[in-house]
Amino acid sequence: MRIVLLGPPGAGKGTQARFLSEHFHIPQISTGDMLRAAVAAKTPLGGLVEDIMKSGGLVSDEIIVKLVLERLQSPDCVNGYLCDGFPRTVHQAEILKAEQVQFSHIVEIDVPDEEIVARLSGRRVHPASGRVYHIRYNPPQIADKDDVTGDPLVQREDDQEATIKKRLRVYREQTEVVVDFYRKWAAIDPKAPKLLKIGGVGDVSEIKTSLFKALAAI
Repeated sequence: MRIVLLGPPGAGKGTQARFLSEHFHIPQISTGDMLRAAVAAKTPLGGLVEDIMKSGGLVSDEIIVKLVLERLQSPDCVNGYLCDGFPRTVHQAEILKAEQVQFSHIVEIDVPDEEIVARLSGRRVHPASGRVYHIRYNPPQIADKDDVTGDPLVQREDDQEATIKKRLRVYREQTEVVVDFYRKWAAIDPKAPKLLKIGGVGDVSEIKTSLFKALAAI
């Protein structure tokens, strides 16, 4: 299996990616992890990335793809891999296609924006311990208080509604169109990756079951 897993922030990609990685015995690969690993390993690309980040610049699509190509040469990728949230842009997808990187499936986890906003904006955190609550799904015993210490809970800036909506706009504009790129490719080339869309609303185990059934059906 060589899988791309896409979906908006808060769709549950990380959870389902772990299930897939464990089941198929393939590494879960994210660009964030690769950037940190390349910098830590002091590879030539890692040094370049570190310099760009220190100067406040943005790492280009070309460099990100080079990091991916470098990672895919690792022995643990011989039998497959799972790219979590990558490629993020059509340009990245085009470069990967030109480099003949093989994907067997493009899986999109579909969750309505209003559900994403409800999921993320309802999170509350105890800063000292990292304990996470949700006002709907996992509320504290006393509203806005940590169960253990009684300290006030906070809402992280990333979980504020305005921030979430901004992140969703970026996803719709930059990453959702990647699915269209693969859909158009599949329409003209039988060797293109297979596309799957999975509903991401409901119990985690039910979503997992739907995902594995869909993969088995292709």
